[in-house]
Amino acid sequence: MDLEKRIGYHFREKQYLQTAVTHSSYANEMKDPTPYNERQEFLGDAVLSIVVSDYLFKNSSLAEGDLTKLRAALVCEKSLCGFAAKIDLGSAIRLGKGEEMMGGRTRPSILADAFEALIAAIYLDGGMEAAREFVLPFVMDTLESESKIRFHDYKTALQEIVQKNPEEKLSYVLVEESGPDHNKRFEVEVRLNSNVIGHGVGKSKKDAEQMAAKEALELMGQ
Repeated sequence: MDLEKRIGYHFREKQYLQTAVTHSSYANEMKDPTPYNERQEFLGDAVLSIVVSDYLFKNSSLAEGDLTKLRAALVCEKSLCGFAAKIDLGSAIRLGKGEEMMGGRTRPSILADAFEALIAAIYLDGGMEAAREFVLPFVMDTLESESKIRFHDYKTALQEIVQKNPEEKLSYVLVEESGPDHNKRFEVEVRLNSNVIGHGVGKSKKDAEQMAAKEALELMGQ
């Protein structure tokens, strides 16, 4: 199946993939009982949530409330629809004739549900690590490119406070870099003159600097 090539995963049990791309409207038009993707969508939603939660927990220093907001932005229908578009999932979905005529192949809810069902299909066929390897590239790309779900711009807020005193100098220093290329870990200190006023950890130097600035702001009572 072309979809397997696009997602870079080969199914041992093809029925999981077949079910993932079968919409209820298609199954309802079949004479014989045909599995459709709603049950797998339920499972895929749970797998997606744990993969995203685990990644955010391990790769940021955000508080619980911020983690919840960021996870919600990553797993919402709009994001999932975007993920589905990247692999042209719509072209693989099996729809009933009526749904097809009404543009179901591009309907956000159908694409998002099918994407979650596809996550479940990979999980059922290859386990959690296979599902994680499939999901994380979408998550990481979104974190990098979508400014609206980025961390708050703590660096700018800190700079605005410090520049009120022109004699003060703010700098960010990378103190440690570790981990493989696909899962880097950066530690950064933010210094006011020569004094360390914040420490941050992130999956990129930029994210670590944001976390260091956030800690500095918290220490200042901001």
